[in-house]
Amino acid sequence: MRIALFQPDIAGNVGTVIRLGACTNVPVDLIEPMGFAYSDRALARAGMDYADQAQVTRHADWDAFLATRTGRLILFTTHADTGLYHFDFESQDTLLFGSEGSGAPDFVHDRADSRLRIPLAPGMRSLNLAVSAGIALGEALRQTGGWPA
Repeated sequence: MRIALFQPDIAGNVGTVIRLGACTNVPVDLIEPMGFAYSDRALARAGMDYADQAQVTRHADWDAFLATRTGRLILFTTHADTGLYHFDFESQDTLLFGSEGSGAPDFVHDRADSRLRIPLAPGMRSLNLAVSAGIALGEALRQTGGWPA
């Protein structure tokens, strides 16, 4: 299992996802360009001392990321028809999330093996990126028995 962030905009969200990855022993892929300098204070503050424990790979761009990936690519998007809880995850899946401001472009949607949405209350647009990653990863690890012992 992996978490991948496509061109994230907010350092605090990336730091939180890095912390999530460290705490669950799940590698994190960051697909550049990002909307902030990687050394940004907000990133360090959100990641705290967990960043040293995390397995983080930075990719120069989408093509560089695609060249290294294995397993299925599962895109989380508000534009999907399939809900998170109606999907069977596999242990080698990469959970992909678009940028906070613009989501994922069509070429990312086109490369995804599956597109999923997290159910929301009527009238709500979307969740915070890090919250979405936590919900999605929690369900994927539950299904695959991947939670740390």
